[in-house]
Amino acid sequence: MGIFGELIMVVAQVFNLIVTLYIYIVVARAIISWVNPDPYNPIVRFLHSATDPLLIRIRRILPISFGAIDFSPIILLFGVFLLQRIVMIILTRVAYSL
Repeated sequence: MGIFGELIMVVAQVFNLIVTLYIYIVVARAIISWVNPDPYNPIVRFLHSATDPLLIRIRRILPISFGAIDFSPIILLFGVFLLQRIVMIILTRVAYSL
């Protein structure tokens, strides 16, 4: 593996870290939805602004909610895990082929 392969591996690791952080953000958003958080709290506003664009699209496409339980964060987490795995496999194969 040459220098370009190493560079691609670094990009893959950075991508993996960013996606893992986003997974934690989605989980935190799901947990705070169980209580009545202050909507003016900066942390709550950040969690909503980071996750709402994708969650709203998922809710629009698949309106899956039973009573007060919203399953869109679970679908989002499944999609993010799948994307993370696919991109990591592709980047790792490309890095080892160089």
